[in-house]
Amino acid sequence: MKKIPSFQIDHMRLQRGIYVSRKDVVGNDVVTTFDIRMKQPNREPALHPGAIHTLEHLAATYLRNDAEWADRIVYWGPMGCLTGNYLLMRGDLTPEDILPLMRRTFQFVAEFEGEVPGAAPADCGNYLLHDLPMARYESRKFLDEVLTADCPTAYPAV
Repeated sequence: MKKIPSFQIDHMRLQRGIYVSRKDVVGNDVVTTFDIRMKQPNREPALHPGAIHTLEHLAATYLRNDAEWADRIVYWGPMGCLTGNYLLMRGDLTPEDILPLMRRTFQFVAEFEGEVPGAAPADCGNYLLHDLPMARYESRKFLDEVLTADCPTAYPAV
């Protein structure tokens, strides 16, 4: 079986950052898939499932309500390896295009207080698996160390 492109990236060299994973044409639109990489794969602990689940609920809610970008958001969700998230957006976009949006999103999560949206039995398939303090911590860490610093935006050469 042919190895897909995302498995051909050297994850031992991959840094935290925002990358274009792929671009697909759907109808007349380009859909850009972003790799929002919060952890260095295989070199630092992955995100705790409760933290990334809470981050998913908060970021998806924020993004789908953002005045500028809401109509372009297709999907926000965690990677299976728990080192980051995928963001699918309508449009032929670059990491630089969405950097201000990602800064606002992670700031929102880092400062969020209150009930996590959708964290109730009728709304979520695993409503007990949430960790707001860790979601806030990981969001602040990513914001401060990556998004407001020299944020990598291109995959390392293979």
